[in-house]
Amino acid sequence: MADERTAVRGSERQQIPNSTAVGSPDPNQQIAVTLVLRRRALKRPPRSRPVKREEFERYYGADPADVELVEQFAEDNDLTVVEIAPARRTVILSGTIANMNEAFGTQLRLFQAPEGVFRGRTGPLSLPTDLADIVVGVFGLDERAQSKARLRRSVAGVGPKAAGDTSYTPIAVAKLYNYPAAATGSGQTVAIIELGGGYRNSDLTSYFTRLGIKPSPTVTAVSVDGAVNQPVGDPNSADGEVLLDIEVVGAIAPKARIAVYFGPNTDQGFLDAITTAVHDNVRKPSVVSISWGGPESTWTAQALAAYDQAFADATLLGVTICCASGDDGSSDGVTDGLAHVDFPASSPHVLACGGTRLESSAGKITKEVVWNEGANGASGGGVSETFPLPAYQASAKVPVSVNPGKFKGRGVPDISGDADPATGYQVLVDGRNAVFGGTSCVAPLWAALIALLNQQYGKPLGFVNNALYAGTVAAKALHDITSGNNGAYTAGPGWDPCTGLGSPNGQLLLTALKPASTAKH
Repeated sequence: MADERTAVRGSERQQIPNSTAVGSPDPNQQIAVTLVLRRRALKRPPRSRPVKREEFERYYGADPADVELVEQFAEDNDLTVVEIAPARRTVILSGTIANMNEAFGTQLRLFQAPEGVFRGRTGPLSLPTDLADIVVGVFGLDERAQSKARLRRSVAGVGPKAAGDTSYTPIAVAKLYNYPAAATGSGQTVAIIELGGGYRNSDLTSYFTRLGIKPSPTVTAVSVDGAVNQPVGDPNSADGEVLLDIEVVGAIAPKARIAVYFGPNTDQGFLDAITTAVHDNVRKPSVVSISWGGPESTWTAQALAAYDQAFADATLLGVTICCASGDDGSSDGVTDGLAHVDFPASSPHVLACGGTRLESSAGKITKEVVWNEGANGASGGGVSETFPLPAYQASAKVPVSVNPGKFKGRGVPDISGDADPATGYQVLVDGRNAVFGGTSCVAPLWAALIALLNQQYGKPLGFVNNALYAGTVAAKALHDITSGNNGAYTAGPGWDPCTGLGSPNGQLLLTALKPASTAKH
């Protein structure tokens, strides 16, 4: 290959604040990296939507000629080709750290951060120039924790504490939101992405038996990049996220199959878990629930682009992606005084899920406002600083960003649901009862609804954003949240950067969305 090298676009990494370089990793240590390749350029795909998984590789996968060049690059640098996934456009390579440093023009170091010691890098990566347009992302060299779970545990426990405070089973929340009572999710697979923790079948059996659901929903753990279902034994750990997600989906769509994709909490592990789920030809999920994320500003440009392309692939396949919008209001937990939105919720190819406080009486909603407990959590939302305003939001009156520059970006969230821990969800985690809130609850809440709608239609809704924003769907089938704020932004009539278009009326959505769904098997 040519000696000339070119920087990988968007691969620059900054050192984590409050971290210190403490040495170098063993140069002989074996590690693996994921290379994301460009899409192939072939004739137009068939007009049927969504594209069948078995056809996807032919029209949108990696070009075999590009894969051959990557294989040659691996050979030239004493790296081993571990896996080639043309539909996912990924090639996984393994090799020593010394060879990885040489191959990608970097110097991996060990860094001490408040969370612990991790392998990382700073600056850009580089590749031989003839690969510059082929490889659009390199992931796995840096293993810093990329995302956090978007959940908050109620300190009050199960039961009311103050006026309006209460807790609900997921079934009760679904009833308040008028989910289609006749639907069970039968025939659907809901994928759940997890980046730590795990579940025990005994917890699931006990929980669903308590709810009167027998047999328990079918739950399968799928290992990605070596991560496995590994319960920590502490409800305040990632176990809380895992059990919350499964129990919300399973309670509302008990006949749906649930596949939990466990990946490492790195930009590589998160991406590989997403693409594995989206392109899973065995389980064939029709909807994916993601309750993990981080501020846009903490991601590399190559990661933002690669994840967004993965979500765009999902839209072509007819797979709906539901993402939590964050639990730290308009700052998303960043302390620089600016507004930030959470990613991957800010991708224009996902359904971003914000949070409300839900009060009820006698099985009816009496009050619903923006979830905002101040320092204890608030609905994430705002305006992207990365992704421009998508066409489907052109008439939604999305404001420009409140930040200097006033970027006209993608508005977050799209829709919302109950997320306040004070009106949270009753779950069972590591043998203990708990009540959780956070937008982590809203992603599986909406994923379960999509599964119910898909069952009723007999075909997948797929990318639902266009339909939700079009015509009178929002006015007819969503509760418009007009009271409250998340910091820099305030709720109001119509779409707003706190709760989006509002929370669902499932039965009305079933009617309102059906004419817009033209997807076929």
